[in-house]
Amino acid sequence: MSHTVVVRPVRDVDSEELGRVQAACWHETYDHLVSEAALTRLSPKRMAELWIHYAGLGPEYSHVALLVDGEIVGFAGAGPSRDPELPDTRELYFVYLRHEFHGQGLGQRLFDAVIDPGPAFLWVAKDYPTAHHFYERNGFRLDGAEHIEPFLGEQIHEVRFVR
Repeated sequence: MSHTVVVRPVRDVDSEELGRVQAACWHETYDHLVSEAALTRLSPKRMAELWIHYAGLGPEYSHVALLVDGEIVGFAGAGPSRDPELPDTRELYFVYLRHEFHGQGLGQRLFDAVIDPGPAFLWVAKDYPTAHHFYERNGFRLDGAEHIEPFLGEQIHEVRFVR
């Protein structure tokens, strides 16, 4: 069965659906990194409020949604650096895709929609080898920088990839 796949800019009206998808993706992605108690504090409504904020950012920001048969199943975002060590480099903020859609090239489509082939960087959980392999396939390498990121009242150890 053939599916219709579309990657398009995020719209204001997507915020509620994106909130639900983001909450689901975080459960799928971070279940081995933070406690179940932290994940139960996730609020799709709060996630939706974040997406309303993202939609109002300027043109230097890219936020896209990936739809399969009209339903949002993934999203990606990139924009100006938030890292003082790499002030003039584009930052990939996130790429999330529901696990049931992994392995079909859809994550690559999300990535390609927000990051050009030039210099870029991102932070990712240190204990997330699947993501590490994805970014390495896209020309990124670890640069040795690490930090602890607050996440849902807990902490995630992150490493920086650069290209």
